[in-house]
Order: sequence, then structure tokens, then C-alpha cells
Amino acid sequence: MQELYKRLRDFKLSGMALTLEDRLSYARSKKLPYEEFLELLCEDELDNRRDNNYKRRYSAAKLPANKKLEDFNFSFQKSVDEREINDAASCQFIRDKHNLILIGDSGTGKTHLSIGIALKALSKEYKVFFTTVSDMLYNLHIARADNSYHKKLQQLVSYDLLILDELGFKTLPKYSVDDFFNVVSKRYEHNSIIITTNKDYENWNHIFEDEELTKAITDRLRHHGKVIKITGPSYRTKNQKSEVTVS
Repeated sequence: MQELYKRLRDFKLSGMALTLEDRLSYARSKKLPYEEFLELLCEDELDNRRDNNYKRRYSAAKLPANKKLEDFNFSFQKSVDEREINDAASCQFIRDKHNLILIGDSGTGKTHLSIGIALKALSKEYKVFFTTVSDMLYNLHIARADNSYHKKLQQLVSYDLLILDELGFKTLPKYSVDDFFNVVSKRYEHNSIIITTNKDYENWNHIFEDEELTKAITDRLRHHGKVIKITGPSYRTKNQKSEVTVS
């Protein structure tokens, strides 16, 4: 048995190695034919590889929290159409290389929804990456200094789904509009973006302070983009009121 375990691990069949003893016991008790026994081991190997693959992609996604769509309070946030979110959760927009723009004030659940959709995408074996807009632009700016800019940009372009959180919440430096445009234009019609922002398209000039590039960015996002606007109250305000009531 020890030699067999070693052979399985040498062949990188760790899923089979993990369940071999239990499968042998089951096969003997049920007097399974060899082909059925082998089929069970192959299923174990496949399940193990899928699980490991998910764990790797989940870790690489850098999600700031594990917020599921099932935990989103649609009854509190009535401005959100649950059917639209369920449609996004199907990940058809990723298959179509389309974008999703979530617009709403702070605390209305934009980030929760984007993370929930990201988890659905990960479960369907898509590659996902989550970052705030300010962090992404800062890292791209730093990458110029050590000549890793194009490698970093290509990495951002390669994800099936890129989530850019908090556009408009911080004042962006003047150099950032070029980098933001590069990310959007290179992903345009190739891979999907989710953007969460507190500003309508019409006010994005105030974010980037470059009218021509802002128009180029919004045109690309709008062409294959869907806007979900959240006009409801803040969850944080609700929680604060609950705490005051309890005290």
C-alpha cells in the first residue's frame, strides 16, 4: 500500500491517494467490478482537482470578504431588482464579454453585490480579480518605475472578470486617467469589468479631469455595459439605528 500511495503521488494523483483506503474497503464490501472501482477513484481525483483549482482562484481573486448574494437583503434595498442580480449571477455577461456598472451612495450594497457575483463566477471556473480603483492605479504607477508596467497591465487584462471598486470615492491623481483608459480599452470586447461607483456617468469628468479620455472610457463601458442604480438607504445607517435602539 505504501508503494502504491507513493506511485499515486509521483503521478500527481493526490485525489486518488486521499480516498484509496476508503474506496478499497467499499469495493471489497460491495464486491465491485474493477472498472467501477477505478471509476470511483477517477471521480475522487476530478473532485479534488476542482476543489484545489477553486481554492487557488479564490485566493488569487483577493476578495475583501466572503459576501454571498444569498445574504443580500433585497427587502431592505428595494431599489435593487433581484431578477437583474440573478441574471448577472448566471455569468452570461462574462460569457458575452459585457460590463456591469453598480451606481449608488456609500453603504448601499454595491461591493456586497460585486463580491457575490464574483463568487458565482469563481464557482463557474472563471478567473476573477478584485481591487479598489485607487489601489490598481497606484500599483500601475509604481510598476512604471521598475519596468513591470506592461506585465502588470497584461495581468489585469487577462482575468475573465475584473472588479474595480470605489470609483469616485477618492480624488485620483492626474496621471491615473491614462492607466484607467489602458485597462478599459484593452479589456474592451475581450473580458468583463464590474465597476462600483457613487457617481453617474455624467459626473465622471470630475473624477478624471480629462474630458476626451473620460468620454473614451465611458463609451467603451456603455457599449456593452449594463447599469444597476441603487437609490435606497445605507445599510450602515440601518445598523447604527439598530444599535441605538438596542442600547
